[in-house]
Amino acid sequence: MDQQTSGLSPSTTAALAAIAASGTPHRVVRTERAASAEEAAAIQGIATRQLLRTIVVRRGVDDYLFVLVPAGRRFDWPKLRELLGVRRMTLPDAAEAQAATGYERYTITPFGSGRPWPVIADAAITLEPVVSIGGGGFGISIHLDPADLIAALDATVADVSQPETTGDSSRLA
Repeated sequence: MDQQTSGLSPSTTAALAAIAASGTPHRVVRTERAASAEEAAAIQGIATRQLLRTIVVRRGVDDYLFVLVPAGRRFDWPKLRELLGVRRMTLPDAAEAQAATGYERYTITPFGSGRPWPVIADAAITLEPVVSIGGGGFGISIHLDPADLIAALDATVADVSQPETTGDSSRLA
């Protein structure tokens, strides 16, 4: 595991411990906290579309899932409802998402989450040579091959996104 450090803490997170324990090939990249997806990608030396946002979706009481969507795209509610065969889903607020995952907003990742919720990875990620997912803390990212990510998380791959029309991919999840 390679590390690119810039003096940030924590030195480890539940996400880093989980991916290390899984044996999944990866690289930890540490940077200063970015203000936007575009800035985060630039600092990490990747294209914005390689940066994955982890979105927590609530299907019901104590029933969540993670949706991984590349920056520059947003998940499509109708596609996700059709895939899951449900009529209603919502986004939890920050406190509820933290209680469900163990991670603060903008640091949420399926790796090392408080509970192993199902993961849906947008099909667009499979087109990239490497993707970046949050490492469980501000300025901590995990770079890995999309196939390794999908295997490590036992993710379902599906077309659940569409390009953002507003051009606002600045919010990191």
